[in-house]
Amino acid sequence: MAEDIKTKIKDDQTAPSDSCFPNQNQTRNCWQNYLDLHRCEKAMTATGGDVSVCEWYRHVYKSLCPTPWVSAWDDRRAEGTFPGKI
Repeated sequence: MAEDIKTKIKDDQTAPSDSCFPNQNQTRNCWQNYLDLHRCEKAMTATGGDVSVCEWYRHVYKSLCPTPWVSAWDDRRAEGTFPGKI
């Protein structure tokens, strides 16, 4: 399964179309994939699973999100003031 994800990440240069986010503005899609990555990592770590299956979310949010947003969110998570539920 992890190999399939690695192949998809390698082959795709940008985030695929997501029918949940049909509008041109992809801000919510960016936010949701950032949250999904950290939720996935948290769940996999708790169950002793392979965290590499979560890399799809990282690929998508890095393709959609501006770097300053991600840096600010990472800083807030480190400080414990992040507004999202992870």
